[in-house]
Amino acid sequence: MAHAKTSYVCLSCRARYKQPYDSTRRRTCPRCAEPLIHVGSAFAAPRRRDVAAWRTLTLLLNAGVRFRKSCCAGPGYRPRSLREVRERMTYAQRGGEPIAHALIRRDVG
Repeated sequence: MAHAKTSYVCLSCRARYKQPYDSTRRRTCPRCAEPLIHVGSAFAAPRRRDVAAWRTLTLLLNAGVRFRKSCCAGPGYRPRSLREVRERMTYAQRGGEPIAHALIRRDVG
């Protein structure tokens, strides 16, 4: 039986690649040779020319947020705009919550 594929992204090229998961192998981008980031199997890439969405994605990935499937649902809530990311980062700073946890909260306030 073949292994399921998962998504990897190159933030500098704004490209997504689906490849079998292997934790021992380091993946590199075929375009620029930069390391690829494992984002998970529930990832849906934004359009390449959508700069704001890729900026938001960069912030999420650098904070440690990934897009993994759970047993009965998708990856859960993820911010889609820079405004939502800023709101959650402000909430985390004021409340002392880790940024990665605040970023996946549906409601802040």
